[in-house]
Amino acid sequence: MVRKLIKRHEFFLCLFLGFTFLGSGMAKLYADHAYFGWIGPIWLEERLEPHGLGLYARFIAYSQVLIGYMLFTYRYRVLGAIMAVPLIGNILMVTISMQWQGTPYIRGFLFLMNAYILFRNLNLLIPIVGFEGGKAQVLNGRNTVIWIIGLTINVASIQLSQFSITLAWSASILGLAISFYANYLEGKRAH
Repeated sequence: MVRKLIKRHEFFLCLFLGFTFLGSGMAKLYADHAYFGWIGPIWLEERLEPHGLGLYARFIAYSQVLIGYMLFTYRYRVLGAIMAVPLIGNILMVTISMQWQGTPYIRGFLFLMNAYILFRNLNLLIPIVGFEGGKAQVLNGRNTVIWIIGLTINVASIQLSQFSITLAWSASILGLAISFYANYLEGKRAH
């Protein structure tokens, strides 16, 4: 049992990073910030608006949602980790520029976790940069459609939160369940 968990550590690391980014982005975008997110700041848009950077803060939040979603799937895990590099860098620069204490250390830790995921997937990255490498798995296109439906429902829940938090949370959970179903199908096919 323990050996099996150790073997799947990358999966759990991706889940952790995925939910970290997803929760952070959703909390920034939900009405009254009524979404679980353990990293913040949830009030980023309000803090950056006086500097004319409110739209930038929304861009960061939506990017966090998309990248978080990608990180907890088999198909898009590596792409999400690649996209997380400039996202973490952007957030790090904002926190340093605004002189927020402690946040740069958290971002640095998340960056190291993300770098580890990229390192563990060098066989997929090497062909991208033009060197010979392992053969990428051919995955089922139907699962992509299922995953996109789940993502779309989750993003739509942001707008629903303006009217009903309960309905929004229900939609978000449904979207996650649909996407995890696609993830489950990919996992069965990959093993």
